Amino acid sequence: MVLAELGRKITTALHSLSKATIINEEVLNGMLKEVCAALLEADVNIRLVKKLRENVRAVIDFDEMAGGLNKRRLIQRAVFKELVKLIDPGVKPYQPTKGKANIIMFVGLQGSGKTTTCTKLAYHYLKKNWKSALVCARIRAGAYDQVKQNCTKARIPFYGSYTEVDPVVIAQDGVEMFKNEGFEIIIVDTSGRHKQEDSLFEEMLAVSNAIKPDNIIFVMDATIGQACEAQAKAFKEKVDVGSVIITKLDGHAKGGGALSAVAATNSPIIYIGTGEHIDDLESFKTKPFISKLLGMGDIEGLIDKVNELKLDDNEELLEKIKHGQFTLRDMYEQFQNIMKMGPFSQIMGMIPGFSQDFMSKGSEQESVARLKRLMTIMDSMSDNELDSRDGAKLFSKQGGRIVRVAQGAGVTEREVKDLINQYTKFAAVVKKMGGIKGLFKGGDMAKNVNQVQMAKLNQQMAKMMDPRVLHQMGGMSGLQNMMRQLQNGAAGGLGNLGNFMSGFGGK
Repeated sequence: MVLAELGRKITTALHSLSKATIINEEVLNGMLKEVCAALLEADVNIRLVKKLRENVRAVIDFDEMAGGLNKRRLIQRAVFKELVKLIDPGVKPYQPTKGKANIIMFVGLQGSGKTTTCTKLAYHYLKKNWKSALVCARIRAGAYDQVKQNCTKARIPFYGSYTEVDPVVIAQDGVEMFKNEGFEIIIVDTSGRHKQEDSLFEEMLAVSNAIKPDNIIFVMDATIGQACEAQAKAFKEKVDVGSVIITKLDGHAKGGGALSAVAATNSPIIYIGTGEHIDDLESFKTKPFISKLLGMGDIEGLIDKVNELKLDDNEELLEKIKHGQFTLRDMYEQFQNIMKMGPFSQIMGMIPGFSQDFMSKGSEQESVARLKRLMTIMDSMSDNELDSRDGAKLFSKQGGRIVRVAQGAGVTEREVKDLINQYTKFAAVVKKMGGIKGLFKGGDMAKNVNQVQMAKLNQQMAKMMDPRVLHQMGGMSGLQNMMRQLQNGAAGGLGNLGNFMSGFGGK
């Protein structure tokens, strides 16, 4: 996504602090100049950029700073905090209640992707086991057909009319029908409008008064940048906009302007649209978003993603890891799980050290193809080779196995050897994990485990990683912090850790 370019530029500016031998006013000003230039280029309002710079400078006072303080870290924290404030209005979003009808009304400009987003949100809740439905309160020619087509494809119940000409009546009838049928999420799609169209605003207000929605979502098109602010305010003056979804954030340079414009409306962003497919809708949380943007990862989001997808049961794998065992078949199954987790760039962006531009569209396709190629190689292996606890030794002792697998998979012998080497590295990490007492208990990892053994495990993991990535994570201390976050976030479910680490090893 184009926003990754903004993240890369800000990250580069922050890294300039690490290169400076002395941190002083000159270094701070240079870094802030780069950060502000990146924000302005992303169409963030100049007033907001100026405020960010002033707030950072107000926090960092070199004359008052006590000796021994880490100036670099203080400055980085100050910039992070201000970036969060830039897109966070400080208002908690509406949370639907399970077991009751939650009526959600969509409003927005024509062409903002509102109708498609309605379907995406209904599908999002459907995946989370909510009983979801969609009402098309629109009379524009073709509008109901679009909703019908989208919902049929996603298997979402819907309501609309070819004959009724009053959107208020359609909305009331649809909401009432789905209420009576016990639906929990009832999404009402209204006509797209422009802020100057008074008649359509009156219609929107009439629909709102009739169905009394629990939450009104304004759908904002990221491509118009900071101009979103005036449009959003116009809507907010007419109806009580409770939250915002930003669409088309996957490919436009003005995304930063759209994000920052939302804070001015005092309504929180709840989701962002990141593509055209029905599952290209990401939950939006401000701090994790900024963290991911700057390559610091989003462990919480990664764990949510793993849990949400209900990946293959990992109890058997967890038991093996406890005993330091990991076979080639285990690695194959973890590769399958990675394929289920969605776009590589999205998943990698959640891992500390991998900014979202770490993988461009081209390299993302290459990575998927590479993973499939590795699985093809393993498809040519025998059950004995896949299930052996010493799979690597079988191949090293009998070179003919490598020749046979390469011929069966249609790859070079070098590729088979590379796969075995990758497996050997990861199996070594698993073996060390099996020898660490307390690693598989819930709670704080730091209190449970033998720290000497844990340090050795981290060193083993560090050897597997690209040095650039390790540096971006903050070295060994950053890696240790990530492991603690993962342990605490997963509440002791190291089956998920298996998925995560196989992603590390299988990239």
